[in-house]
Amino acid sequence: MAARHPIAEADEKSPFGKLSAEEFYAKHGVSHETGTYTNPRGLNIFHQSWTPTGRDPVGIVCVVHGFTGESSWLVQLTAVFFAEHGGFAVCGVDHQGHGFSDGLRAHVPDIEPVVDDCVAVFDAFRRRFPAALPRFLYAESLGGAIALLIHLRTEPPGWAGAVLNGAMCAVSDKFKPAWPLEHLLWLAAKVAPTWPIVPTRGTIPDVSFRVEWKRRLAVASPRRPRQRPRPATALELLRVCRELQARFEEVTLPLLIVHGSEDRVCDPAGVEELHRRAASADKTLHLHPGLWHQLVGESDADVDLVFGEMLRWLLDRVNPPPMN
Repeated sequence: MAARHPIAEADEKSPFGKLSAEEFYAKHGVSHETGTYTNPRGLNIFHQSWTPTGRDPVGIVCVVHGFTGESSWLVQLTAVFFAEHGGFAVCGVDHQGHGFSDGLRAHVPDIEPVVDDCVAVFDAFRRRFPAALPRFLYAESLGGAIALLIHLRTEPPGWAGAVLNGAMCAVSDKFKPAWPLEHLLWLAAKVAPTWPIVPTRGTIPDVSFRVEWKRRLAVASPRRPRQRPRPATALELLRVCRELQARFEEVTLPLLIVHGSEDRVCDPAGVEELHRRAASADKTLHLHPGLWHQLVGESDADVDLVFGEMLRWLLDRVNPPPMN
């Protein structure tokens, strides 16, 4: 029987459905730990992990969430999925201004300190396990851009691969502010960098989650920001896309790129270009017809399909099939 993603057990109020968090983790055979890393900027950065109970992990998966997301709530259901069904030790971190971490809510005026925090937390997590265990990145949306930046600054052998889910390699014109407002972001960022005033075309949950009750669950998180993006943040996210687009040929790690063809937040053309230009010898692009930005927000059948392919891809690189 195919592995079921735990989103099937959630309801519109809680990712754990009617269970407590402790009951949920026990049901899925994972141990859960939390911690805090104080970064050089004096911010407390929250992180957590999920490891399979009663067996040694087969590898490590480091989770990078997207803009306005967090390592808890929906993303942790995917972490539990990888731990339970794949046997991976999984670690997630809340970026500054997100989830339980310090910082102005949903404000990322410079991506490099966010990358620094991820590297520090993920390196510390890796040191808890045998050095021979392969280490992978799993990233969603903005997290996909951050994962690529982590890879580009990591010395070989570094990472064994990355799964990019709805990666932000280009922001969709269907979501950007209407012309000419996009071209005035620099002025807004100079005058009022932190004001939540950027008029995107729809909210992220509204254009990301196809299934209505999953959209309600996403916004039910008490830590999810609901205001418009801040100008300095919006400007930085667009700059990050341009930087990555100029460096696609430098990407060498194994890649599984999974994206919805109807993504109105992160343009599918961006990941198609990444797949075409990346120097990776092992690279796969699955562009799923009709699916939206948040793949966990699709029907349960589609969720099991797309996350099942992610799990198989990871396991194939932990236990490669024998050569004929």
